[in-house]
Amino acid sequence: MGAFNFTAIDFETANHKRHSACAVGMVRVEDGRIVDTLDLLIRPPELYFEFTRIHGITRDDVLHCQTFEQLWPNMEKFIASSQFMVAHNAPFDRSVLNASCKYYGITPIDIDFKCTVQIASHVLGIRPARLSNVCRVLGIDLDHHQALSDAVASAKIFIHALSCKGMSLLR
Repeated sequence: MGAFNFTAIDFETANHKRHSACAVGMVRVEDGRIVDTLDLLIRPPELYFEFTRIHGITRDDVLHCQTFEQLWPNMEKFIASSQFMVAHNAPFDRSVLNASCKYYGITPIDIDFKCTVQIASHVLGIRPARLSNVCRVLGIDLDHHQALSDAVASAKIFIHALSCKGMSLLR
């Protein structure tokens, strides 16, 4: 597979505002192996929760947690050695990351994102490319809408695609 390092990421949001991150799961992959994980609850700027029915996270769960701004230094350090990021529906996770940075006046990192929705559909031929379906087809355990589980699944999908299709995915 060759040497590569990436971070898979998944955000859960409290509501429709992109800066309302209430959880993040991150998975560091080095040379095709998962080597570290980070699973954090985040106190969003406004404590209005619209998506509890999806991910199960409530206002009370995050009331005493740190904000994105407070957690960012650890998140940034976790990502630091990565060549790129991986996410299932990468435009969403990238937008949450960028909106959260913007909200707190943080300069977002300049890093490429690879989308496992696109990879599952166009490279692996798995349709529909919903995370739950891709995981079912590939035999990956998933506790859907739990940020760390979704990030681990994205990492495993990308590793699988690399093992099947090679380094051309990195271009």
